[in-house]
Amino acid sequence: GIVYNVAVVTGDIRGAGTNSKIHVILHGSKGLKNSGKIFLEGGEFERARTDLFNVEIAALLSPLSRVTIGHDNCGVSSGWFCEKVVVYCPFTGIEQTFPCGKWLDEDEGDGLIERELYEMVSLRQRRLKKSPWSLWIWTSDIKNAGTDATIFFQIYGDKGKSDEMKLDNNSDNFETGQTDKFMIELPDLGTFYKLRIWHEKRNPFAGWHLNKVTLLKTLTKEKYSFNCGRWLDINEDDNEIVRELPAEGSLVTEVMPVIKYRVTVCTGMVSGSGTDANVFVCLIGDQGDTGERVLYNCINTVNKFEKGNADEFFVEAVTLKQVRRVRIGHDGKGGSSGWYLAKVIVREEGQPESEAVEFPCYRWLDKNEDDGQIVRELVPAGESPMLKNVSYHISVKTGDIPGASSDSKVFIKLYGEKVDSSKEPLLVSDNDLGNYFERGRVDEFTLDTMDIGKINRILIGHDNVGLRSGWFLASVQITVPVQGRQYMFPCNRWLDKDEADGRVEVEVYPSEIVPIEKLINYEVSVVTGDVRAAGTNAKVFMQIYGETGKTELIILENRSNNFERGATDIFKREAADVGKIYKIRIGHDGKGIGDGWFLESVTLKRLAKKMKESDKKKKKKKKSDEDEEEETKVEEVMDVYTFVAHRWLAKDEGDKELVVELVPDGESALEGKYQRERACVCGYSGCMKDDNCTVVLCRIIHDPPAIPLPQARSVGYTVKNTYEVRVLTGNVWGAGTDANVFLSIYGVGRGDTGERQLKRSNNLNKFEKGQVDMFTVKAIDLAELKKLRIRHDNSGASPSWFLERVEIVDLKESTTYYFPCQRWLAVEEDDGQIVRELVPVDEAFVKKDSENDGQSLATLGLEQKAKSTTYTVKVKTGDKKNAGTDANVFITLYGSKDDTGIVSLKASKINKNKFERGKVDEFTVESVDIGDLKKIKIGHDNKGNSTGWFLEWVEIDAPSLGQCLKFPCGRWLDKSEDDGAIERIIFPAELQTTEYIP
Repeated sequence: GIVYNVAVVTGDIRGAGTNSKIHVILHGSKGLKNSGKIFLEGGEFERARTDLFNVEIAALLSPLSRVTIGHDNCGVSSGWFCEKVVVYCPFTGIEQTFPCGKWLDEDEGDGLIERELYEMVSLRQRRLKKSPWSLWIWTSDIKNAGTDATIFFQIYGDKGKSDEMKLDNNSDNFETGQTDKFMIELPDLGTFYKLRIWHEKRNPFAGWHLNKVTLLKTLTKEKYSFNCGRWLDINEDDNEIVRELPAEGSLVTEVMPVIKYRVTVCTGMVSGSGTDANVFVCLIGDQGDTGERVLYNCINTVNKFEKGNADEFFVEAVTLKQVRRVRIGHDGKGGSSGWYLAKVIVREEGQPESEAVEFPCYRWLDKNEDDGQIVRELVPAGESPMLKNVSYHISVKTGDIPGASSDSKVFIKLYGEKVDSSKEPLLVSDNDLGNYFERGRVDEFTLDTMDIGKINRILIGHDNVGLRSGWFLASVQITVPVQGRQYMFPCNRWLDKDEADGRVEVEVYPSEIVPIEKLINYEVSVVTGDVRAAGTNAKVFMQIYGETGKTELIILENRSNNFERGATDIFKREAADVGKIYKIRIGHDGKGIGDGWFLESVTLKRLAKKMKESDKKKKKKKKSDEDEEEETKVEEVMDVYTFVAHRWLAKDEGDKELVVELVPDGESALEGKYQRERACVCGYSGCMKDDNCTVVLCRIIHDPPAIPLPQARSVGYTVKNTYEVRVLTGNVWGAGTDANVFLSIYGVGRGDTGERQLKRSNNLNKFEKGQVDMFTVKAIDLAELKKLRIRHDNSGASPSWFLERVEIVDLKESTTYYFPCQRWLAVEEDDGQIVRELVPVDEAFVKKDSENDGQSLATLGLEQKAKSTTYTVKVKTGDKKNAGTDANVFITLYGSKDDTGIVSLKASKINKNKFERGKVDEFTVESVDIGDLKKIKIGHDNKGNSTGWFLEWVEIDAPSLGQCLKFPCGRWLDKSEDDGAIERIIFPAELQTTEYIP
C-alpha cells in the first residue's frame, strides 16, 4: 500500500479539544476514488496540539481533491475546534494543507460535526519523493546474540545515500534467532552498493550478533541482501560496534570488497596539544564515505592523542576507491578538550607505505583557539583546505515568544545538489552571545565543508536534553558567499516533545534563494618578525588591490593570541575577486599596550581558473587543409603571492607609519626614476649594503637598470612613488580645526592609497586659519590622479573646518594637481557634511580664482557638481520601544566601481535630535563616480547612554542618476539584541527600486 502522513491540528482556543472519535476520508484528484472512512486511533486532540498519523491505503490518491473530517460526537466534551489538516504523500512528494478554522460541535456555529475541507493551493509544497520498502533484520541463532541497544543504519546507492535511520528497540526486537520486520521510506538512491549498521552502546552486555539484512521495495519487488555473520560488540571479534555490508542480489553487478584502512593520527608538538575528548574520523572517497567512526581501539598506544603521538587505528569499510578527504573532530568533552592536530595518514592495509596519502592539518580543534571549530575537513598534501572548502554561514533565529529558549544541543544537516553535509552539532558560534538559542536572539555559526552544491533543504533539531529542552525556532538563514547565494528557511514552530506535534527535529525547504555578491576564498599567512618586542595586540587589517578592483578592509583576527614574536598566523577570508594582485595594504589601529609590530612577510593564496591546453589536437575533415585546433579546458590553479615587509609598523620606530603598502615579491618596484629598486642579496657582489639587509630578504629583482617612468608604467611595472600633499585652510573666521584629518588619493586605474591620517605637518599646530600644511605620502604609483577624499572625525574643541584647497605634487613626474574645495567640513555649516570628494582642475583655474573670487567660485562649484553625484539618504528608525540611539551613526555606499568610504551621518536636515523612535532623518552624501549602487554598510560606534538602535530601512535617492533605492533592514543594531551586531550590510530590495528620468 501507499503511506500518507496525516497531521491534524487542534485550534488554540478555549475548549478546543475533544474526547470524540475522529475520522477522516481522503478523496482522490478526480473525486472518484476515496480512502473510505479511516478512524484516527491513538490521537489526543488537545488544545494547540498536532496529532500525527501514518495511514496506509491501497490506492494512489495524491494529490487529493478534498478531505472529509468529522467525529462521532461521543464523550464528555465532544465539541472540537479543528484548525487544519495537512496530508503528505512521500510517494509523490506532495504536501497539501486543508484549512478548517471552525467548530465541529452541535452547540457551536452551524452545528456540523463533519466538514469537507478544500486545499489552500498556495501552501502546497513539493518535497523529496520516497518509496516504501520492507526491511528484515535477522539476528543470529547463537548464545547471547540478541541486544537491547537501539540500532541505526544507512544505505548507499549510486545516486546518493539515505539519512541515518533509527530502529527503535522495543523489548522484543533483535532477540536471539529472531527476524524483525520494519516499514521504511527511501528516496531514489539508484542501485544500492552498501549498508552501514551500528549501535552506540559500549557496555559489555549490549553486544549483538547480526546474521543478515534484507531490503524489498514494496511496489516493484526489487530485493537486496546484506550478509554479515559477525558481532557488533566491544568484547568480541575486532571490538567494533559498526559494520559495513556490501549489497548482494540479482540487481548488483559486482559485490564490493570490504577494506581495512590504516589511519594514523599525528598530534602536534605544540604546548597543550593533546586532548582527552572523544575523537572521530570520517574517510570520504570517490565511492561514498565511512560515516563518523569514534577512534576507540588504538593499535599502538594506550594513552591516545597526547602531544607528539602518532596513534594508529583500523577503519573497516566497503571500498571507497580513492580516499579524497578526511573529516576529523572531537566532541569537546573533558577538562582539556582542545587539540592541535598535525596530520592524518591513510592507507589500505597491505599496501606499501609509499601508497599512503597524507592529509595535513597543523591547526587547533579548540573552541578557544584559531576559528573555534572542533571539526575539520582535510585534503591531501599540496592542496589547501582553506581554499577548497566552502564556508556556509548559518544564522539561527529563536522565536520571540514566552518559553522559546532552549538548553538542548542543536544540530543541522544541509542537503545539497551534489552531496549532503554531515549532521553538524552547532557548538561554537561566531557571534558568541554566551547563552545560545535564547528568546528573540540570532546565533551565527560557520560550517566549513566540501562544496555540496545548491542547497535543496535542511534538517534542524535538538537532542531534547536539559531543563529547558523545548525550543521555538523562528527561522534559519544560510549565506554562501562563494556561491553568491543566500537561502531563507522560515520555520516558526515548536521543536518540543510537549508542544504541537511533539517533534524535536524538522525538515525545512527554502522559501527564497536570493543572489548576493559572489566572493572567493583567500588564505592569508602573516609572519611576525623574530626581533625583540615584535608582537602586537592591536587590531590588524589588510586590503588587497588587483587589476579589476580592491577588496573591502579585511580584519585579521580569530580566537587565538595572534601576531606574537616569530609566529606565523594563517587566516581564511572571503573577499571580492580582484584579478591579478599588484599590491596590498596592511597595518594596525595603534591601540592597546605594546601596539608596535614588526611585520616580516605576508603570503596570499587563491584559486584561479586558467585555460589549460590539452595535448590532443582535433583534425578537421580530411579534404581540408591540415587545420588543427587546440582543445582547451578550465582548470583550477593556486596563485601564490609573497609580500616581504621586514619593517616596523610602530609610532616610535622607523618612519613611524602604522600602515604599509607592499608589492608581490619578484615584481619590480622601481625606486628611483632611472634606476632600479635596491636588489639586496647578502654576500652578493652587487649588494647595496642597505641597513635592512638580511638573509631573509635575499632576492634579486631582474630588471633592466634604467627604464624611464612612463615606459615603466606602460609595461605594468609596480612603481613606488612619493606624493607631497599641501593642505590650504581657508581665510574665513573660525576656519581652522582641531579634529583629526584623513586623506585618500585615487589614481586612474591604479587603485588608491587607502585612508591615511595627516599627522606630521611642517607646522606644529596643524590646519589653522590661512595656513598651508605640508605632508608626505609614500605609496605605490597611482599614475594620473583622478580624485581625493578628505574628511575629519569631528573631534576636539572646535572641529568645524573651512578647506580652501589641496595641492598634490607627484615627485616622480614633477606634476602638481590642484583640488579646490572652498567649502566647510562642519556639522553646523553648509550641508552638514564632514567629508568631501574633490576632483583636480587646471592650474590656470586656481590662479584666476584668486583674482576673481565670486564668479570663479560659482563656475568651480558647477564643475565639481558635474563630476560628482549627490545622494539623498533617508534613514527610518523603527517604531519600537527603545528603538532610538544616541550613538554616532555612519554609512558606506558601495558602487560597481568604488565606495564612498565611511560617511558620518551627523547633520539631519529634518530633526535636530537624530535617530529617534519612529522618525525619518535625511542626510546628503556626495561622491565622485562610484558607479551603480550595489549595497550599503550602516552601523554605529556604540557610544553614548542608549546605544541600541532598531533600523527600519534606508532609502537612497540619486536625482542625477534617476534612481531611488530602498534598503530594508527591520533589525536591531544592538549588542544585547538579535545577533549582537552593531553594523549591517544591506542589499537593495529590487521590487522597491524606482527609476525615473533625471
